[in-house]
Amino acid sequence: MRQVAREAGVSPTTVSNVLNNPELVAEGTRRRVHAAMERMGYLPDSAARRLRGIPSPLVGAVTLDIAGPFFTEVCRGVEDRLLQDGCMLMTCSTDLQPGREQHYLRELEKQRVRGVLITPVEADLDSLVALAARGVPVVLLDHRSDGRLCSVSVDNQWGGEQVAGHLIALGHRRIALLSAAIEVQQTAERHAGVRKAFLKAGLDPGRGVLDVRVPSPDITETAAAALEDVLGAADPPTAILCLNDSAALGVIGGLKERGVAVPGEMSVVGYDDVAFAAQLAPPLTTVWQPKRELGRVAAELLLDEARAGHRHQKLVYRPQLVVRESTAAPCR
Repeated sequence: MRQVAREAGVSPTTVSNVLNNPELVAEGTRRRVHAAMERMGYLPDSAARRLRGIPSPLVGAVTLDIAGPFFTEVCRGVEDRLLQDGCMLMTCSTDLQPGREQHYLRELEKQRVRGVLITPVEADLDSLVALAARGVPVVLLDHRSDGRLCSVSVDNQWGGEQVAGHLIALGHRRIALLSAAIEVQQTAERHAGVRKAFLKAGLDPGRGVLDVRVPSPDITETAAAALEDVLGAADPPTAILCLNDSAALGVIGGLKERGVAVPGEMSVVGYDDVAFAAQLAPPLTTVWQPKRELGRVAAELLLDEARAGHRHQKLVYRPQLVVRESTAAPCR
């Protein structure tokens, strides 16, 4: 560090501040120090820094499936915010398996990460609260908190209600809900919203909603295969609400293979409004969520955990229905 200071023409204290408290150093000086470190090939020893009580730059994100377009965009928002504080993101996918989630949490704690952003599989938050009590800050991502942890989430009940209200207004009275075999908080809330919309319209959700579950891996293919349960039902639905846009992609493809026109014979709705949703044929009716904003704000809350006076926050965003061409009045 002293050699870097000599090379950059600053004091060792300034070099230390550039590494540990960059906000205390003028931008031009920071650039000069970083240039000197690059010329010299200097890399701080992360283990030694942790021994001296300097926080790790690593942040863990434990999501349901990082391969899904929704979590890809959310994590990009996290990454963009963390970079501003010199931190780096490490991502993990649980595939809705509680055992896998616990494995990642143990390993991240061993690495003494700066904190953990997590979309939990189960509703019980006790183990995450205990992790935070051991000194690893935890922020719930796309999951509502009970007040013991910070959280950033979306009002999924509102989203489900808006979709079902749209379909009911078009004349649909029988809707299939395509969701994962393990029901996480988000899908449970959407289901509640759909049922609420049926009740508000004076309809019986027990008769109007067909619950279809699919395994979570390879959701595009498994959603297409689940069409046998939808089309083979004694009282087939006239619309399908999918757990996400990737599932809707599989459903539209599967319906076309079976000669079922979308939306002429079957309306299809996705969820998330990812980049390809508007490019499908037909363009997909879906529910927009502020994906990058969710990630950015979650990262901000995590970084704020270390600051004096931090108070847990429970932030909830409202999604928006985006009507495109994959929904229409039922033909029967």
